Amino acid sequence: MIFQAPILALLLVSALASVTVLWSAWFGLRVLRHWDLASGSRAQLKMERLTHLVSTLFAFIMIVELAALFLFVFNADRMATIFVGAMCAVGTLNVNAYGFPALYLKISVFFAAALWLILDHADRSARDYPLTRVKYGLVIAIAPLVLAAGLVELAYFLNLRADVITSCCSKMFTPAKADIAAEMSSLSPDIALGLLAGAGVFVVLTGASSLAFGRGNRLHALAGAVFFVAALTAIVSVISSYVYEHPHHHCPFCLLKPEYSYFGYALFVPLFVGTALALGAGALQPFARIESLSSMLPVMIRQHIIMSLAAFAFFACAVIWAITASRLILIG
Repeated sequence: MIFQAPILALLLVSALASVTVLWSAWFGLRVLRHWDLASGSRAQLKMERLTHLVSTLFAFIMIVELAALFLFVFNADRMATIFVGAMCAVGTLNVNAYGFPALYLKISVFFAAALWLILDHADRSARDYPLTRVKYGLVIAIAPLVLAAGLVELAYFLNLRADVITSCCSKMFTPAKADIAAEMSSLSPDIALGLLAGAGVFVVLTGASSLAFGRGNRLHALAGAVFFVAALTAIVSVISSYVYEHPHHHCPFCLLKPEYSYFGYALFVPLFVGTALALGAGALQPFARIESLSSMLPVMIRQHIIMSLAAFAFFACAVIWAITASRLILIG
């Protein structure tokens, strides 16, 4: 089973990411200890040349990790036909104890990678690379996360057994269970949509304030995180039911299936991208007073906020379409 092409691709990405992140973290320790742009020593010049190589390789791996999250979920859904009791990605991830931890770790890597890429882009845009220490400190922080994600993913794939009877979304997303999935699925539609609308207003107001006055970027990042949680809750509680036209079907993973026109990707891709961009705008804010970044960073932050609002608007349009096109009525 491990020799299937998507699994081999995911394991190859994890292996390359692990090797690259270990090398980059080791180099990052040298940067934190010895980086001095004012020095003209041979060691400093060599380190400056190496930073271009290491940053380029690490950026490439982080971009691949962004795509790997969606490939992981797509592959889990595709493999559902192999396991008894599985109807979607939930059943595949429930085959052993490593499935959902692997997914959560890959989501964490996704956002960590996005933040690093945003910081790297800002650093490369300045003449004196003012964020070099910051981004290599972040490399060191990301390294354990990438390694843990790779090891858990490997354990998950190595322990896949076709003779295991698994449980699927009908068991997981049900109010009868006492866990977070059950709490989300049992939330009433009007409350879930109300929270989503409130979070949306929060995002729009903070984004508009940032664009108009150049302040509140970190508040917009917080609003993006709040919207992300509210959106996931609403997808499980009510939006998925509108798509399925069934009041008791709450699975967010079945939305990715072809019989629903892969509609889940129209929800999750802009949601994840918009959240990453909002968080990135907040992450850049503390460096706006650096002299070499003072002219370009406000423009860059503004671009991130505009793109995050556009992504959230796309998500909102998809939600509105799902509700208005459905024949199901959940709110009287």
